[in-house]
Amino acid sequence: MNRYWIVVASRDHAQNGKENGIIQACHGKKGPLARMKQGDWVLIYSSKEKFGEKEFCRKFTAIGRIQDDEVFSFPMSADFVPFRRRVSFLPSKDAEILPLVQDLDFIRNKKSWGFPFRFGILEIGSTDFETIAERMDADVKG
Repeated sequence: MNRYWIVVASRDHAQNGKENGIIQACHGKKGPLARMKQGDWVLIYSSKEKFGEKEFCRKFTAIGRIQDDEVFSFPMSADFVPFRRRVSFLPSKDAEILPLVQDLDFIRNKKSWGFPFRFGILEIGSTDFETIAERMDADVKG
């Protein structure tokens, strides 16, 4: 049975991931990615426009499917070798979170709607996934 995930990443990192067909989570940790399986769905939520900067984005910026069961490392520099997963991203548009907050079950406290994103990755239910995918104009039925 497929599972549904949200990975938190800045919009610029999400764009880079889409271009390269990969995701990283939690600053390159292996464990969170290892919970995902081939065929699982993944959304990227971007709270910021650019990594390390303050400009808010607050949008879902990518949607795709995990391609295989391999978690692999990728040396980005001599002292940073993050883990990644291969993802087939779908055509989609960005979807703002604020109009969705009231309709998403994984956000229990609607006033503190950002709280579920604090760990960088979370699993959600199929109904929430479908609600977000629809808002992104992504075809997840095919």
